[in-house]
Amino acid sequence: MKIAVIGTGYVGLVSGVCWAELGNDVTCVDKLQSKIDQLNSGKVPIYEPGLEQMMNANRTAGKLRFTTSLAEAVQLADLVVIAVGTPSLPNGEANLSFIQQAAEEIGQVLAGYAIIVTKSTVPVGTNERVAAWVGAHTSQPFDVASVPEFLREGSAVRDTLHPDRIIIGTDSERAAAALESLHRPLTDQIVRTDIRSAEMIKYASNAFLATKISFINEIANLCEKVGANVEEVATGMGLDQRIGGSFLRAGIGYGGSCFPKDTQALIQIAGDVAYDFKLLKSVVEVNQLQRRSVLEKLADSLGHLNGRTIGLWGLAFKPGTDDVRESPAADIMAALIEAGAVLKVYDPIAMVNFKRTYYNAAGSDDNIIWCEEQWEAVLGSDALCLLTEWDAFVQADLQRVESLLRGSVLIDGRNVFRLEQVASTGLRYYSVGRPALKRERSETASL
Repeated sequence: MKIAVIGTGYVGLVSGVCWAELGNDVTCVDKLQSKIDQLNSGKVPIYEPGLEQMMNANRTAGKLRFTTSLAEAVQLADLVVIAVGTPSLPNGEANLSFIQQAAEEIGQVLAGYAIIVTKSTVPVGTNERVAAWVGAHTSQPFDVASVPEFLREGSAVRDTLHPDRIIIGTDSERAAAALESLHRPLTDQIVRTDIRSAEMIKYASNAFLATKISFINEIANLCEKVGANVEEVATGMGLDQRIGGSFLRAGIGYGGSCFPKDTQALIQIAGDVAYDFKLLKSVVEVNQLQRRSVLEKLADSLGHLNGRTIGLWGLAFKPGTDDVRESPAADIMAALIEAGAVLKVYDPIAMVNFKRTYYNAAGSDDNIIWCEEQWEAVLGSDALCLLTEWDAFVQADLQRVESLLRGSVLIDGRNVFRLEQVASTGLRYYSVGRPALKRERSETASL
């Protein structure tokens, strides 16, 4: 199949590369010449394990091309995939300007029948608008379909090639059959729906996963009050097949490009039809408040933050990616600097992105020391906060942490260290939802 992919962000680039890997003829389009030049030089603009190697193998094989010419890509394509961004507007609603622009440009250059697929996350009803935008600029026949993506950054290639399911939303039998044929090598779990249901499935899926995260974080906060261990609670809950164990890991909350944007967009979608989505509003509120737990534990253990030196491990919103969008680290850093702390910061992958995205919010060089390796962030700090569970941090020698710290406080925002492991040190250890060790270490330290 000849495929044109409009947009070379996470979704468009990964999808295009993986479709080429399956033997299709793929042309990816982006308006930014610098980005296309980078891709044509063999470099990917995002950090995603395995993507660059697969991309270059398919470029060499002649199955994958990159261009700024939408006409060149679309006029030869059987399938035209819209994978442009839908950033949030100030009111939380998805900005569809890039979708509209792509649809209108597709209509202007269509040379024959094509299936136009929206893979971007869009509000319910958007694909009907896409059909109208395309149709206003062409007399050529075409069908429209919604095939939402469910990729996780850091494992996007694997998720594309081994998906849990493929959702195909369309009213066209011809389009549905072609899209099933394209995705059949990946999975037998292919579900056909109407277009509006496909659009809603994407939002509902992300909203439910965000709800599980906020729920277990609320349980963790309660566990700290009553002396229970949230990890044992989550294990017991997850063994119930009706609940499942995924996304029941307590921490400092979700971030990234999907959950924050999609939860806000779904709240706005509900508001547009006069429905008050109270549960999802609470999910968002809980997630935002969860980031404060790090600050509260630092204040509790250190007494005050003014003039204190705090080491931070991790800036990406999750390991395996350089994406810092809506990262909890950004809010935590800003609050610490406002409180007068000096920060020693390290992330193995996301430092450049973080500086570019949040530097003005985070403060000046007087407040932040950008460290070149992880132990520099520990040396001489009054406390160390683990905010992203990169393997290098998870596997860190806690005896070395203790010896390098000026103080003795370790805040584990991701619950990566075993309680038995920490108990063999003199660290005052604060995790999320595990109050027994926190209390024992605090009492020991006060003697």
